[in-house]
Amino acid sequence: MKKLLLLLLLGCSVGPAAWAQTPAASDDNTFTNPLLPAGADPWSIYKDGYYYYTNTTGRNITLWKTKSLSQLKNAEKKVVWTPPATGPNSKDIWAPELHFLGGKWYLYYAADAGTNQTHRLWVLENSSPDPLQGTWVDKGKITDPTDKWAIDGSVYDHNRQLYFVWSGWSGDVNGRQEIYIAKMKNPWTIDGARHKLSTPVFHWERNGDLNNPNDPPHVDVNEGPQLLRHGNKIHLIYSASGCWTDTYALGMLSAPATSDLLKPGSWTKTITPVFQQAPALKVYAPGHNSFFKSPDGTEDWILYHANDEAGQGCGRFRTPRAQKFTWNADDTPNFGQPISTGIPLPRPSGEK
Repeated sequence: MKKLLLLLLLGCSVGPAAWAQTPAASDDNTFTNPLLPAGADPWSIYKDGYYYYTNTTGRNITLWKTKSLSQLKNAEKKVVWTPPATGPNSKDIWAPELHFLGGKWYLYYAADAGTNQTHRLWVLENSSPDPLQGTWVDKGKITDPTDKWAIDGSVYDHNRQLYFVWSGWSGDVNGRQEIYIAKMKNPWTIDGARHKLSTPVFHWERNGDLNNPNDPPHVDVNEGPQLLRHGNKIHLIYSASGCWTDTYALGMLSAPATSDLLKPGSWTKTITPVFQQAPALKVYAPGHNSFFKSPDGTEDWILYHANDEAGQGCGRFRTPRAQKFTWNADDTPNFGQPISTGIPLPRPSGEK
């Protein structure tokens, strides 16, 4: 459903307010959000001293390369893949993710043939040490045997077994997006059946009314899954409700690290969002996140997009933002609340 509002616009836990969040002069040891003037579905990976970053452009896959993610505006960037003019993966290029697996780079992305119903997931491979160089080889569509509508694919390595998670439909008609998981045979092949881990059940997951005669009147949404481990727990952080609503927020499933990740019964869902809008701070619809460590490995950071005003939907107004988070005693993440743009924040530890 991201495409719907993208086209229209393109023609938690809540902690105490971060002081008064009054803008102040920044210096070389601080940065301010947003990281870029625009960019939805932000993703980054750190390897050999560099952060590689990407986000949805809709028309290609662009990679940024930098030693300091807080300084993303000054980073080198390059369009590394442009879709074919026609075909099943030629339009609506969404939510790319870059992973380094088995000595090679892989880019996972969603694309369609020009209609939302044809959205599927695809993967590219590059053997160059630098993903901004070399040749990206099309490894084709990545799907489970059902071959249903799918977006927001991500890969997670748990005990030397690769898992693929994504947002999909249970059938062939739009109306509800759910989170699925499957084992992988290799970085471009799903091995066996998909397993549904989450469906929208709480009211904060089911804000999705639409007013377009060409679309369903309402869509329930779980999307953008990301897996995160701390201690003896694995967490699946996902985005809930329509991205076209101000109430787009992050939810969480948690499972023991020793459990079978394919079994829905291994997972427990939080009954409230773990990260949500803060209208008093002018942050709306925070979601579709990823995670990164500071360069010295001592800090955990959440990378996400959000809007500055109410009613801006899921189009060109979304900007990428980063902020540090901490951990609770029970190994669950404490994201706090989103911080206003323009507030000087300490740069990730170890940045130079």
